[in-house]
This record gives sequence, structure tokens and C-alpha cells, in this order.
Amino acid sequence: MNNPLPNLPHLPYLAISVSLLFSPSMLWAAESSVSPRATSISPSVVATDAKAAHPITAAQTAEIKPASITSGGSTTVRKSGPNAFSLPAANLPLSKRLDFSVGNSFFRNPWVEAPASTDARDGLGPLFNTNGCQNCHIKDGRGHPPQAGDSNAVSTLVRLSIPAFTADQKQQVITSGVLPDPIYGDQLQDFALPGAKPEGQIAIAYQDVPVTLADGLVVTLRQPTLTISELNYGELHPQVQTSLRVAPPMIGLGLLEQIPEDTLFALAKAQKAAGEGISGKVNQVWDVKQQTLAVGRFGWKAGQPTVMQQNAAAFNGDLGLTSAVFPTENCTSHQSVCQAMPSGGEPEVSDNVLDFVEFYARHLAVPSRRHVNDPQVQRGEAVFADIGCQRCHQTHLVTAKNPALPALSQQVIHPYTDLLLHDMGEGLADHRDEFLANGREWRTAPLWGLGYTQEVNGHTFLLHDGRARNVLEAVLWHGGEAQASRDKVVGLSTSDRDALLAFLNSL
Repeated sequence: MNNPLPNLPHLPYLAISVSLLFSPSMLWAAESSVSPRATSISPSVVATDAKAAHPITAAQTAEIKPASITSGGSTTVRKSGPNAFSLPAANLPLSKRLDFSVGNSFFRNPWVEAPASTDARDGLGPLFNTNGCQNCHIKDGRGHPPQAGDSNAVSTLVRLSIPAFTADQKQQVITSGVLPDPIYGDQLQDFALPGAKPEGQIAIAYQDVPVTLADGLVVTLRQPTLTISELNYGELHPQVQTSLRVAPPMIGLGLLEQIPEDTLFALAKAQKAAGEGISGKVNQVWDVKQQTLAVGRFGWKAGQPTVMQQNAAAFNGDLGLTSAVFPTENCTSHQSVCQAMPSGGEPEVSDNVLDFVEFYARHLAVPSRRHVNDPQVQRGEAVFADIGCQRCHQTHLVTAKNPALPALSQQVIHPYTDLLLHDMGEGLADHRDEFLANGREWRTAPLWGLGYTQEVNGHTFLLHDGRARNVLEAVLWHGGEAQASRDKVVGLSTSDRDALLAFLNSL
């Protein structure tokens, strides 16, 4: 177990050449950009099942935006198959696709142990979770929990922290979001370079949780139980808090970053004023570069404020790489291995590389919605609205005007998120705080691209820890503020439930 590197998926190194920078996937703008033509939606579509409780009314159909096929506004691409999440924004000019492709090479290819001849990509570890970003965000999509026979959790990790009690500890939480475990820090690394030992290994067991729906269908949910073993640097703190996380999709991050702060605060205010039991809140997190509190947007609990900081934190925590944003090795004082092994430079990820990866992550396009003219999908969209899902999974948002990022500026987008924290109930609780997020709160996950999960990633594991094996299971895990909507799903007729699922899979 001391040298698990051969078990990692390694992709071949790519020379940054004309063939890489202008590959066929880069030069398909005319084919892949989505036409702005309105999509016709018949106002006369109604439910045909005698048991259906949610026929589409004329008023509801009028609220369905004809252009909602363009989930990412003008950035939207039309692409299916395993590479549907890996394409540049459709409105990104050819001159900027060079930057996108260079960022892609650093995101996709593996980092290596220092010293190496590939000095632009060395410095991996010595403790880490993966040797490349693409190994977790598989094809820029979703990770998955460990499967039978897996020796490591390549696209899953465990967050660690302990409760803060003293004034000094609470002050530390303001800037770090959590109080790390004294020995293992805020993340368990289950890989190590040769000559070092990984921090530990994780295993997940599941307990069946059956749910009976109104039509008699029994859906068996699975409740995960995490076990951490083979600890190589001492015992975990007796009050350690753990949170299992799978990697989320990368699409549309730049658009989400450009949603104005005022929009998010207004959404939170409107939800509370409505008095319907929905009370989202904005997470306030530490912006490392600006040295101030900022709005949290990224991560399962909205714990990062910008794409840049999210990327730099992943380089540091997941790959063991330093940068100007996080210049310290991801080791504690109990782990001298970080000082004993060679460094890849100071920092190991240059500002130039950080900038390229930021550009890449910001401009990964959202693929278009599909099957929007299908009557069942249209009916499912009405059910979605009728049971209240859109109160958190916001349908329409507008990005800010930003001349520095013209492709992302003033875009009408359909991400199906409010980026706010919501109490999701005890079933999904990890009992671990992160800045203002408590142990029952999670950021509303964007739903755009949901229907592409199987073809991009070869699975449909959903939610923060991948416990849900499909969309219906994910819905049935909703509790807390979403309990009323979840209960309405339990009570749906078979045809209405099938329509709801067809709509969600059209996104």
C-alpha cells in the first residue's frame, strides 16, 4: 500500500502542439452551438392519465421559456456522448480556444513526483488523493463512490474536522471554515508517493432504507456508513467529524461565478418572505486572495468563493501541490514526510498554470437540454413547478455584465440552483459545519446536465456522497426544507412520477 501509484489511471502526456490545441473537439462551433430559435411548446398539452393530478394549464405553459433549451445561454453547446461536458463555450472565439486547450492539458494529464524532466507538472504529493484533476472529475463530469474491488477511492474523498470550542479555535474557523483534525488535517489522503505512507484507507457499507410510493412501488434507498482504517500517522481525534464527498461536474462554473451577489441575497430574502418553509442562506467564506469574507458558491456546502480558489484548493488538498493561493504543503506537524521528500518548486503550480486552468474551468460549456418538445417532458416540467422544486432549483438567472469575460457576460442561464444553503434533513446530514453551513445544510446542486450523467460517466450515482443510484433515489433522500416536495413525489401517480423523471433527465 506504500506505493499505490500504479493503480491510478495514467493518461499519456500530450505535447502542446497544433494537433492538441486545435483538435476536432475544438473546431466544431458551427455544428455544436445551439440555435437561438424558439422551441415551440404547445399550450394545449394536458395529462392523459385518468389518475394524473398535475395537468399542465395554459398559465403554467406560458411560464416555460421557449429558449430554455440553451441552459448556458449563448455558451450552450449541442453535443451528446462521453465528451458532452468537455467542450468550450460555444461563443468562445477561436483566439481564446488556445488558452482553453492549454488549461485542459494541465487539468487532464497526470502530475508526477519531483524531481522530473516534466518540471511544469511535477511536485505531486507526497500525500494525495489522485494524480490528476480528470481522475476525479471524470470527463469533466461526476465522480462515484468506491465500487466492489476498488482498492482506493479515486474520485471520492473524506473531509475531516473537529468541533471548535475555544475563542482561538472559533477565530481560526472564520478563515479556514473548519478546525482540522490535529494529525490528518481537513482531508484524508489515501495515496502516497514511494517512500511515504498514505494517511489511511476508506470503506463504505450500505444499509437498505425502503420507501413505499403511493402506487405501491418500493424504492430501496441505501444509507452509507464510512469506515477509515490503516491509519499510518496516529489516531484520529476522538471527536472527529467526517464527510464523504464525490467530485461534482465541472460544467457551467464560470457562469455560476458571474451570478451577482445581490441576486443570491435577494433569492434568500424572497424565500423567507414567502413563508413556505424554504429559507436558503448565503454562505460567507474566506477569500484567500482578497483576505476578506466573500459569498461562497462552489463545493457541496458552497465553501469556496471563486473558481480560482476552488482549483487551487483542489491542487493542494487532492494532489498535494502548492501554489501562490495555498503555498503550504498539505501536511501537519505530525507528518514530517512533506519536509523530507523533494519539492516541485515554490510554488509547484505556477501562477501561469493556475490562470490557464481557471480559464478552462470557467469556460467548460453546458450542453443543451433535450426532448423539450416531448409532451411527457413538458408535463413533467409542470409537475416540477407544482410540487415546489423550483423554489430552490431556480430555473432562470442572469449573469453580471463583465467585459473581462465577454463569453460569460449577461447570459440568461437555466442552472436549476440558487447556490444557497438549505437544511436537507437528518437523512442527508453529515453533522459537520463549514463556515456558515451547519451539519444539515447543503448548497442546492445545479441540475443542468443531469440527463447526461450516464453517457458521460457511465453511472448515475448522485448526491454529495454518491449514495443515490438514480434520480428518483436522489429525490427521495430530500428532507428538511424539501420534505414537503419530497412527500408530494411519494404521492404522485405513476404517470406523473414518470413525467417528472423524464423532465429531470431532459436537463
